[in-house]
Amino acid sequence: MDQVSLKSEILIKGVAAAPGVASGAAFVFHQSSPNVLCYPIEEESISAEKARFEDALLATRREISALRDTVAGRLGEKEAAIFDAHLLALDDPALIDETLRMLHEEKCNVAYCFFSTAEKFINFFSNLDDEYFKARAGDVRDITQRILHHLLGLSRTALSDVMDDRIIVANDLTPSDTAGVEKKRVLAIVTDEGNRTSHTAIMSRALRIPAVVGLIVASKKIEPGDEVLVDGYEGVVYVNPSEETRYRYGLLKKERDAAHRRMMREADQPDLTLDEKPFVLSANVNSAEDMASVRENRANGIGLFRTEGVFLKTPWQTPGEDTQFEYYKAVIAAAKPAFVVVRTLDIGGDKPHVVHGAPGANPFMGFRAIRICLENKAVFRTQLRAILRASAFGNVKIMFPMISSLDELVQAREFYGRVLDELRETNVPVGENIDVGAMIEIPSAAIMADNLAQHCDFFSIGTNDLVQYLLAVDRGNGRIAHLYEPCNPAVLRTLRDVIDAAKQRKIPVSVCGEMAGDPMFAPLLIALGADALSMSSAAIPGIRYLLRHVTTGKLETLKDDVFSETNPVEIKKILLDFSARLMGHVPGGAPARALETTTPFSR
Repeated sequence: MDQVSLKSEILIKGVAAAPGVASGAAFVFHQSSPNVLCYPIEEESISAEKARFEDALLATRREISALRDTVAGRLGEKEAAIFDAHLLALDDPALIDETLRMLHEEKCNVAYCFFSTAEKFINFFSNLDDEYFKARAGDVRDITQRILHHLLGLSRTALSDVMDDRIIVANDLTPSDTAGVEKKRVLAIVTDEGNRTSHTAIMSRALRIPAVVGLIVASKKIEPGDEVLVDGYEGVVYVNPSEETRYRYGLLKKERDAAHRRMMREADQPDLTLDEKPFVLSANVNSAEDMASVRENRANGIGLFRTEGVFLKTPWQTPGEDTQFEYYKAVIAAAKPAFVVVRTLDIGGDKPHVVHGAPGANPFMGFRAIRICLENKAVFRTQLRAILRASAFGNVKIMFPMISSLDELVQAREFYGRVLDELRETNVPVGENIDVGAMIEIPSAAIMADNLAQHCDFFSIGTNDLVQYLLAVDRGNGRIAHLYEPCNPAVLRTLRDVIDAAKQRKIPVSVCGEMAGDPMFAPLLIALGADALSMSSAAIPGIRYLLRHVTTGKLETLKDDVFSETNPVEIKKILLDFSARLMGHVPGGAPARALETTTPFSR
């Protein structure tokens, strides 16, 4: 019997960050911080120290820009946008000016001046009770390490250089650490810090590497070489798993593999329920790089094209009309003849940009999206012109995000109409019969849905924001994340009322938030009358399988059962049991999560 098998099993619970199950030997990663000494310098050396600092900033900018381009090419603009915050931090006057002030006034080496200044920023942001600013602390920490390595002439250890076919265990991983990770060389990722919206979680999901974060003690409990089993569905980690645990997960692997084979056999079948009611499954995309996955998973169209990616490529300036036109055209032409629903700029809040400046208080409920566009008509006009020009190359629909009142919608539509007339008067080709709709993601819009529907060709419900606004829960705040509950009857009744309002006005309605791609909720959304669901393209085969194996009668029964309950726990049980039966699993066997196309149990 080997030494590993003599160790007792340890179970550590955390946050499920990226789905999948993996087992293997642990690689405990500690990115050591350089030792920064403080020593005095002479007055005549200040210029040379300042030049060294400027050189380090330039070298770091080149590194981060190259890293951003690599991630954009591998994973897409959404994931690459993480590094835009790093580039912004490099230009932060407060960070740079305070370093130079200390250099001139205290006359000590610039490496120590920068280190001391950066630590103040990191500590300040880390101690704020706001997940956005906690993430900013991580951004500053990441670029601080890069700059210090340049200032001190040190080489930086890349995670990809020191491990192979292992499970990464760390206190936390920076975006720079995860950017170089290759799926074929990493079985899973485990960290003490983080939540579902942290950089590590986002990158893990993009790479389809199982991950559990927020484990608090993992890097202390797990030793190098320990056998570790990571369950990214349930958010648990087993250290030195017992034979019983391994056997149980082996059975789960067989179930998930069988489910995956069943759903892929129907990938090319018509999107009809058993009694031949049609449904539409479309994809959410960020850029043309996402289109290969869209085709692979047989999406019916693009239900949400997020346009802010082209803006976040250059957060220090607004992209011109031609730049935007080429960006939009690439997606629209690739999707043709399928439809593309283009969402106008939804920047602001958590995405710093020159268009609106630094984030204000309560960024998710502040100056963002349509509010920015209506106040910055030149920016709005440029984007609309670019979208309309690109519409000549495919089948385009346009929707406005963050609509909170009828007045906003009317203003946006009128401005759109003027831009469209300008192009037609100058004989610029544009698409024909472009539908214009609104996103319903704010409670006021949901309540006024019947009035808004009179001025829309379609609705798209953004459940991510709608749920957090209805329940007053910031999803990124770990202390209250457990209160973010889509099964809350208030959420489900609101969805029902919005869909009913759309039906009364005879306009189609789609759902494009996370609920649309969740096997637990998709059948209910169709039962409520949603015409289309838009989701991550990887989720489409599983949702297609579910909906192809149900009748409208069963969906009606599901709706009745759900709305007869007021307890979110019981509602969740009803929804999970329903999807379990469709997949042929025993109720309670985690069927919904088994539908996701992720890295299976390995080893």
